Parts: sequence; C-alpha cells; structure tokens
Amino acid sequence: MKLNAEFVTSVSRWGDLRAEGRPEIALLGRSNVGKSSLINALTERRNLAKTSSTPGKTQLLNYFRIDDAFYLVDMPGYGYAKAAKTSRIEWAKLSQDYLKKSENLRLVLLLIDSRHPGIASDDAAIEWLSEAGIPTYVALTKIDKIKQQEAAAHEKHLRQHHPELAGIFRTSSETGRGVKQLRSFVGSQEWVSFQTNPTHTI
Repeated sequence: MKLNAEFVTSVSRWGDLRAEGRPEIALLGRSNVGKSSLINALTERRNLAKTSSTPGKTQLLNYFRIDDAFYLVDMPGYGYAKAAKTSRIEWAKLSQDYLKKSENLRLVLLLIDSRHPGIASDDAAIEWLSEAGIPTYVALTKIDKIKQQEAAAHEKHLRQHHPELAGIFRTSSETGRGVKQLRSFVGSQEWVSFQTNPTHTI
C-alpha cells in the first residue's frame, strides 16, 4: 500500500487550524523521538517532513494530506527542547488546544523511543490522552538500536502499565522495520470511525 502525501500548511495558533472535516491522526512524542522521520518512512518521501538533529525543531502543527482523504498532523515535541521556556509553554498550549478541541481528531499515534522505556513524560502523556478520551496507539521508534528482547520487554511494560492503549507498533524509520504494518493500518482508514471526547476538560 502506498500513501499519496503532500504538505499542506503549518499553524501556530488555534484559530488557524484547518476545518475541512477530513479526519486526522496526530503524531505526538518527546522532542527528537523521530516524528518527522516516521512520516517520511510512512509516505515513502525522503524529505516530505523536515528532520533535524536539534530537539524541539517542530514548533508548529504541520498538516500533511494523505490520499486526499485525511491528515497526518505532526505536533510539537514535549520534554527537552532547545528553545526559550516561554516558547515551550506556547507550544504546549497549542497542543492542548488542538487535542482538547479538534472535532476532526480521531486518534493519536504516540511515538516513544524504544531505547528509553518508562520516561515519566511519556507515561504522563498516555494518562493525559486517556483521561481526555482520545484513542491512542504507540509507535516504539528506533528499534533497530536495541535488541529484540529489549523491545519485547518495553512493549510488555507498556501493556501492563497502560492497558488503555489501543495498540503498539514497533518501528524503525532507518531500516523500515514495522513501517509497512503501520502504513497498512493508517491507509486502511479503519480508525476513521473512532470517537474522541473533545468535551472532556482537563
């Protein structure tokens, strides 16, 4: 399955969010977890999403239209970012506004670095999304950097501590491992019928 993708726009404030009615998958994760690399791997476009070795490079909501049917929305990373504290607070507010209020959001794909299990900010993100009533899948990234048994142990930890997760994918944007399975899930659009609870306040 191939995903036809194009970059559409970047937004910096709630009032600029797209309201076309197309369903959306949001990609969320710690700074430098590999969101842009995974978008490029999923769409088989090397430079569709701009990658950077500098944590916190993504400061906006970036919209990528897929098959003229839905959007992938690349969100600002949380955790460490090489930027002023006030800017990081603004990114957080934009992210929370989007996650709480978007009527088009259907699920969050939460990226977690497979090399660093159990980070408090990742656990907090899962709990926040669960309380907000947003269906959440995890993509364990960079699994080519660890042994298979380590990846299995990390996945087991997530399933035990966060049974509310809808599913877990093991991925490597570098080698393509697991990307085909995730691409098939995204492209199938079976997630379009998922329901979020945007009226829930946190």
